[in-house]
Amino acid sequence: MGRKQLGRTRLTITLKPEIIKALDSVIDGEQIRNRSHAIEYWLTQALVPQLTKVLILAGGEGVNFRPLTYELPKALIPIKGKPLLEHTLDLLKKFGFTDIIISLGHLGNKIREHFGDGSRFGVHITYLEQTKSVHGTSQPVRQAKEVINDNTFLLMYGDVLADIDLKDLLNFHTSQHTAVTMALASVDKPTTWGMANLKGNKITNFTEKPVKPTSSSHLVNAGIYVCSPKVFDDITTKSERLEKDVFPKLADNNQLAGYPFSGFWYDVSTPEVYEEVIKELNK
Repeated sequence: MGRKQLGRTRLTITLKPEIIKALDSVIDGEQIRNRSHAIEYWLTQALVPQLTKVLILAGGEGVNFRPLTYELPKALIPIKGKPLLEHTLDLLKKFGFTDIIISLGHLGNKIREHFGDGSRFGVHITYLEQTKSVHGTSQPVRQAKEVINDNTFLLMYGDVLADIDLKDLLNFHTSQHTAVTMALASVDKPTTWGMANLKGNKITNFTEKPVKPTSSSHLVNAGIYVCSPKVFDDITTKSERLEKDVFPKLADNNQLAGYPFSGFWYDVSTPEVYEEVIKELNK
């Protein structure tokens, strides 16, 4: 019988030497701290219900890409022979996330026509139509509450191109017990995005595109999140942008975890970034 300690139950187990050797091989002192942590990590991988739903926000008008986006939604802008959003689907499928909800707005019918039900891409896609009165990032998430129900979900912006271990992100979130875990990229000019001040694993302050930064942090919002269902408590009918109306409050209430990652990351929000992506991927 186990003994509870600090929210956990102490157990005594007997393992074969080869299993102990395998456990010791993954202890790095950082991500996996010791044998107990290694056992907990692998049990979590095997037993904790995995994330089943992904919400992708792909309703933006792509103002910076006009006149191109008068006829083509930004999610379908070609990168290395296929649409931007298809690269995101490839990443999701790589880590086993195949139940996908795409929130549509501007020229959403063209996204629906291209991807269909997702079977051609090895995933299952359903769609949510944003109403004409919906602006920003908060209300499309709030609109998805009924289809997500009481499940933890992955939230991604449709114009993000990234190399990130999504399964590790989910496992990290599970250990934090926060409303949201935000993936964080490191950049030279953080004032272009949402700047995060990180203390331990928690974001203590989040400021969207600060004019006068109050810290020297180079960590920014990567547009990729894991959200617990309690995040819906903080998205009201008056919330417009997650970055302005939700994330700062979560940070103040110790409910926003930060997950820095080192893989490549692009916020394909301007023609300049788009050109940079094309050059980088064609090397």
